[in-house]
Amino acid sequence: MIAQRITNLKKFMSQLLVGENFDSFWLSEATITTGNTFIIDGTLHPDFFSEEAREILDRCHRTHSLWKEMKPFCYSIIRGKQTPLQFKFVFRLSYEKIRYAVIESGISLDPDQINGLFLNIQYNSGQLVCTTGTSVSTFSLDKSLDQMWDRMVLQFFLENDIDCEDLS
Repeated sequence: MIAQRITNLKKFMSQLLVGENFDSFWLSEATITTGNTFIIDGTLHPDFFSEEAREILDRCHRTHSLWKEMKPFCYSIIRGKQTPLQFKFVFRLSYEKIRYAVIESGISLDPDQINGLFLNIQYNSGQLVCTTGTSVSTFSLDKSLDQMWDRMVLQFFLENDIDCEDLS
């Protein structure tokens, strides 16, 4: 796990809420506190969708909303004259991207044993911190998955010109 403090908050928020950099992440959950607290569970409910849409979701193993689908709702809550008291977004990497990353990295872990690779974005008291996390269905002392995910997130930050400093 790594923890990175975002040093250019305005630029990051523009990338997060207006830009497309984070659009392909799945939204696991969002909590935004202004005058009220808004909680969004990004888990999809298959029964809501048509049979055709469910088949598409099943084919790509998609279980959560894309950030690009939920971003307008979150943006409408956050934008305004006052800064939110706090917010937290928990993003997760898609099933296909997890499979690809594990295969490409040569990690000796079955991708189906990975419950999720997470990027947590948390704003509180004027600071924005991003942390990584992993969840697997089996116990292992091997930290290669954690290290791979940490490297991927740092590379994502570098490629998207996200200014940060290490807190780990």
